[in-house]
Amino acid sequence: MAAAAIRLASYERAGRWAAAVGVGDGRLVDAEAAARGAGLDDGVDWSSVRAIVGQDHDRIARLHDAAGTMADESGLAEAGVRLGPPIPEPQKILCIGLNYRAHADEAALDEPTVPMVFAKFPNVLIGSGAPIELTPDNGSKADFEGEIAVVIGRRAYRCTEADALDVVAGWMPFNDVSARDVQTLTSQWTVGKSPDTFGPCGPYLVLDRAIGDGELEIETQVNGERMQHARSDRMIFPVAKLIAFLTTFITLEPGDIIVTGTPEGVGAHRDPPRYLRDGDGGLAVIWLREEMPQLGEQRLAAAWHHVLAPRVLILA
Repeated sequence: MAAAAIRLASYERAGRWAAAVGVGDGRLVDAEAAARGAGLDDGVDWSSVRAIVGQDHDRIARLHDAAGTMADESGLAEAGVRLGPPIPEPQKILCIGLNYRAHADEAALDEPTVPMVFAKFPNVLIGSGAPIELTPDNGSKADFEGEIAVVIGRRAYRCTEADALDVVAGWMPFNDVSARDVQTLTSQWTVGKSPDTFGPCGPYLVLDRAIGDGELEIETQVNGERMQHARSDRMIFPVAKLIAFLTTFITLEPGDIIVTGTPEGVGAHRDPPRYLRDGDGGLAVIWLREEMPQLGEQRLAAAWHHVLAPRVLILA
């Protein structure tokens, strides 16, 4: 499944984010160029990942195939471009609190009976390798939360659980960075969750449905030390339940991001607490469970695992 997955990214082109297709070996092909090569330049905006995920699967597959044929001649090295968040301009970023039993336990909180929903905003989004900026106002207790995010591919309202996964375009890693001291100032978490740069994600959005079968695992590291690890089938509210719940009240649009919750191991509940510090390197990795035995200790080096390694930058 992993080898066939379509991977989309955003990179800086002429001062703006532009969509690209991952073609393996650390290379990208500009999505607009690939669309022209596939005969898809028919008025559709192929420069935006948000626009691409709303297209029919067959058209996206044609885009991917064209990018593959153009890789040798027109490919861009990931290392030679600035990568942004895969979806830089979502309409909504909806996040889920306490969605793993062990995380609720470590926080000494009851397991929720309905999803705990809060919002982040596009100002938080940064791409792989960009710095998390900590200021004197938000940096004393900045915490990591490695999570699996899903991106919506079709407008959705009042979905049933049975149909909910049909509106999912794909998934990506997301770090729900949280200013714990600010988060607990009020009964609402929004301010502590939404400082600028507090949403590293990507580098790729992966267009497949593995999340629906509970096949994903996530691991979070700080400076090479494993802090979190969990399987997606340990969520209290699986993705289908989340989408059914959210769309009972809210219309979801292509490009909307649902950040599905963090497992146990966050810095605030360690002894002693472990918050992000100047110079820390973070890593959030997602992989398919079926690939684990074959990948062994090299699993973190495989490009499709979506290494997310922002550094922490303290601002005076």
